[in-house]
Amino acid sequence: MPNSPRGSHVKIELMRERRATATKIRPGTAAMSDSDMFKLPSTGKPSARRWDTHFSSESNRPPFILKQAAGYINTPGLISLGGGLPSSEYFPISEIAMHIPNISEKQHLPDSPASTAQIARIGKYDTASGTSDYDISIAFNYGQATGSPQMMRWVTEHVDLVYNPPYADWAVCLTVGSTGALEQTVRMLCDRSRNDSILTEEYTFATAMETFVPQGIKAFGVKMDEEGLLPSHMDHVLETWDEDARGARKPHLLYTVPSGQNPTGATQSLERRREIYSICQKHNILIIEDEPYYFIQMKPYTGRGTDVSENETVDDFLVLRMDSFSKVLVPGSRMGWITASKEVIQKYLCHAEVANQGPSGISQLIVWKLVDETWGHEGYIKWLIDLKMNYTRRRNALLAACEDYLPTDIVSWTPPAAGMFLWLKLDHTKHPDYRHRSLSDIEEEIFQHSIK
Repeated sequence: MPNSPRGSHVKIELMRERRATATKIRPGTAAMSDSDMFKLPSTGKPSARRWDTHFSSESNRPPFILKQAAGYINTPGLISLGGGLPSSEYFPISEIAMHIPNISEKQHLPDSPASTAQIARIGKYDTASGTSDYDISIAFNYGQATGSPQMMRWVTEHVDLVYNPPYADWAVCLTVGSTGALEQTVRMLCDRSRNDSILTEEYTFATAMETFVPQGIKAFGVKMDEEGLLPSHMDHVLETWDEDARGARKPHLLYTVPSGQNPTGATQSLERRREIYSICQKHNILIIEDEPYYFIQMKPYTGRGTDVSENETVDDFLVLRMDSFSKVLVPGSRMGWITASKEVIQKYLCHAEVANQGPSGISQLIVWKLVDETWGHEGYIKWLIDLKMNYTRRRNALLAACEDYLPTDIVSWTPPAAGMFLWLKLDHTKHPDYRHRSLSDIEEEIFQHSIK
């Protein structure tokens, strides 16, 4: 669960002390790293449960031998002739300059951040000159599937600071965004040959369904209310599971978007999350928690002029959590990370090494320069707070427009508490032709009229 503001401040100070006393990141191409290099001590925390019985046959991959060999490239005095690494001398970009909001100057960002911008520059050989820990010569070359040590350090510290996983052997690795992470995770945990299936919300992220179907994995929806998944229905589905009738094994995975769910906009309360988690414990269900909207959580809408509030999450031994920069920084970075036990992360990495080799080095360098070297953890948290307030104002404006212009005898909605989606419910029985036309036909008519 998230730390309190005071707890976060203490942890930031501990992280600063750790950085000051820890061995400096040794710059180099394709340098290896893991979360243990950067985590705060996990004294007193238990180890995560094993996921052995849940893995698919495809997950039985050994580490990629070429990536293992890359670990020796930066050995002092060694000249490697076997890596096929392009020389950074011939990279055509020598410098990148970015105009970045100077959030340390203001409590809240202006509508036009450029008015308080600072310029951050990235050179080709900043590490050699000692002016930075990361530069173009490193980031633009091949890297490790985990992500660069520089970005891994920031993400590990961020997870430690904000989420504080309750088990000792947690780890993170970078991803190419949550869409790619979900595809790899499903391959790692589901087998077509054993007739695996997965639970989702009744209405779920369309891309998730497009991920499951080609792999031969059947998805079964759990009924929802304004807080998302209905625990009672989920328990009933699992208790009464009939493999012959369902045409699939009893699910051992739940895919859920707990905050600002796509497409319904539902947000699970802390109590609801605990109920769902309890059912997953009961039925040995692993949770794939997709949280791109976690930091865009808002106070319940009661009319114009509402403020924001904090929310909480449940993140425990059964959870593989997916985070992304897409909704809080830039979706074009195609970068995020997953948090899970070391066992799970290692399986994921063995796949990533031969699937995508990790996120773009260009994206890593630009995002790192922004959130670590320029803003730091405190600045990034300020950015998130301001972002939440701005999206709250936008949500309130949309809801006010709905109140002003939509006929409430035909259209109803639940004000979203997070995310970017407003789920409108239309009473099709009010349509003059509803007795003579199919629902899909009426939907198509409304859609076509709306886009004119």
